[in-house]
Amino acid sequence: MDAAPCRRWTGHVIVCGLQGIGLRTVEQLHLAGVATVVVDDEPDPRRVREIEAWEVPLIVGSSRSTAVLEEAGLYGARAVVCAERSEVHTLETSLLVSELRPGIQVVVQLANASVGAAVAQVTGPGSVLDTAALASPSIVEACLGRVAHPMELGGTRFVATQVRVVRPGTLRQHFGSLAPVGVVPADGSGTVACPGRDLEVDAGDLVSVLGTPEELGEVGITVDDGRRARERSSPRRPLRERARALWGTLREDSNAALRTAIVGAMVLVVASTLILHFFFRPPGQGSMGWLDSLYFTVETISTVGYGDFSFAHQPAWLLVFGIVLIAAGATLLTAVFALITNLLVSWRIDQSLGRQKVVGMADHVVVVGLGSVGIRVVEELLAEGREVVVVERSEANRYLNQARALGVPVLLADATQRQTLESANVHLASAVAVLTSDDLTNIETGLAVRDFLGDRWATVPVVLRVFDRALGGTVERHFGFQHVRSTSALAAPRFVGAALGLEMLGSFTVGRQPFIVGRLSVAPGRGLDGLRMQDLSARTRVVAIERAGAGGRLEHPPRRDTRFAPGDRAYLVGPYEELLRVLRREHEGEAATRG
Repeated sequence: MDAAPCRRWTGHVIVCGLQGIGLRTVEQLHLAGVATVVVDDEPDPRRVREIEAWEVPLIVGSSRSTAVLEEAGLYGARAVVCAERSEVHTLETSLLVSELRPGIQVVVQLANASVGAAVAQVTGPGSVLDTAALASPSIVEACLGRVAHPMELGGTRFVATQVRVVRPGTLRQHFGSLAPVGVVPADGSGTVACPGRDLEVDAGDLVSVLGTPEELGEVGITVDDGRRARERSSPRRPLRERARALWGTLREDSNAALRTAIVGAMVLVVASTLILHFFFRPPGQGSMGWLDSLYFTVETISTVGYGDFSFAHQPAWLLVFGIVLIAAGATLLTAVFALITNLLVSWRIDQSLGRQKVVGMADHVVVVGLGSVGIRVVEELLAEGREVVVVERSEANRYLNQARALGVPVLLADATQRQTLESANVHLASAVAVLTSDDLTNIETGLAVRDFLGDRWATVPVVLRVFDRALGGTVERHFGFQHVRSTSALAAPRFVGAALGLEMLGSFTVGRQPFIVGRLSVAPGRGLDGLRMQDLSARTRVVAIERAGAGGRLEHPPRRDTRFAPGDRAYLVGPYEELLRVLRREHEGEAATRG
C-alpha cells in the first residue's frame, strides 16, 4: 500500500519495528479497525507480505530519523509503539518521539527494568512494557494446570474459573446469575465467547464463569486460585531432599564401585562384630559385649590401635583373623574414602559447569531455554513454591548466573537428546515449558519430550513457545499439543490497549481463545455516553460498573438495560479484538482520517 499520504493522516497509530511484538501489535490494530502505519529500516520480506495483505502502509527507513517520523504522520498520530530489534534503537526512537511531540502516547518495549524506569519518567507512567513479563503468567498457569484467575475490579475480588458441565441444561440453570465468559464444547467446535445465559450446554462442555468468591460458592463452585501457594524461604534444598539425591546418586551404574566398596566394608564390620562377640575372650573376662565388639572392629579397621584390646593372647586362628581384618579393612576403607572424594569432586566440577544431574528430584517443572521469557517463568514458578530445573544449550547465556543465584539447577545440554531429558528427570516432572526463541527448536524439543514421556504425555502439561500463530495451530492439531503459546500474541493486546487508552487488568485463556479484562472510562459526549449494555457487542461482557454519580459505588452484575453515564468506569471482559472495538466506539468522533 502506498505510504506517501501518511503524513496527512490523523488519529492513527505508528508502529516502529516489524518483528516480534511489533508485528502482533499491527495485527491486533488491524483486527480492531485502527488505522496503522509501520516504520522499519530492514523489514523481513515475509512480514512485509503479511501487512500488505492487511493493507497497512510500510515506510522503509529509520525511526530514529525526524524526516521518517514526519512521513509517517507523527504530528497527527494518536500514539507511537516502539518495538525495534535493538533496545538501544527502541530507546532512541522513544526519546526522539517524546522530544518532537511532547504529550503523545508512547508505548515502549524494553526488557531492561532499570532503563525502562528511566524512560517511563519521560514517556509517562505505564508506557514501558516488557513482553516477557506480560506473557510469563499465562505460561506459568499452563504449567501449574491452574483454571482459576483472580482479579480485583473496583476494589472487589473476582475470580474467573472453569467448570465441566455434568448434565445438559442452560447456563442459567447451571450457574444462575453468574456471568458466563466462554464455553468450550466437548465436540471440539470453537469457543463461544460471552454467551447468553439461555445457551444450551451438554455434558462434558467446559464453561468459564466469572464472579466473586461468594457468588461462586452459592452455586457450589469451590475456588482455589493459588493464594495459598507455598513460600520459598530459601533457595537451598532441605536436608531430606539432599539425602534422597545422594541415595539416588549411589544407585547409579556409574557409582557401582563405590556401592561395592561400601557394601564390602559393611559386611566386614558385621562379620567381625559377630566373631569377636562369640569367640574373643579378653584376659580375665567372659565374652566381649556387642558394643565392645563393634568398637574393637572399627578400631582395628581404622588402624588407630588405642591398646585397650589386643589379639596377643587369643587362639592362632583368631590372630590370623585379626591380620586379615586389618589388611582387608584398611583396603576397603581407603577405597571408600577415595571413591567418595572422587564423587564429591565430580559433583563440584559438574555444578560449576552446569551439568549436574537432578538426582532424586520429582514433581518439578523443567524449563527449556533461559531467555528473557524463560528466566521470568523460572522466577514466577519459584514464587509459587515449585522446584525448577533449567536446560540451556549455550554456556554464554546471560541469565545463567541469575538462575544459579536463585538456587536453580542448570543443565548445559541439548534438550532434544534423550540423555538430557533423563538427566533432567523429565519422566518425574509435573510440567515442561519449552521457551527458546526458535520455533523449530521448540517443536523438535516438544516432540522429543512427548516421546520420552510415553504414557504420561496425556497428563503432563508441555508448553511450547511458537511465534507463528498459524504454525502453532498446525502443531496443536497434528501433534496433539494443548498448550502452544506465542509470547508476542499474549503481550500484543497490552501494547494496543496502552496505545489506545484501554487499561488492561488481566488476561486468561478459555480453550484456545484469549480473553482480556479491561477498564474503560466513559467520557461525556463520546460513543458510550448513554448507551445501554445490551447495545454493546454480543461477544463482550460488562462485569461491573463503578458509578461516578454514586460516589464510586460498584454495580455488579449490571442489568442489560443499564445505561453508561459520563464519568463511569466500566469493567469489561471478552476477546481483545472485541474490547478494542468497544474502545473505538467510545472514541467515535476521533476516528482516524486519511486525508
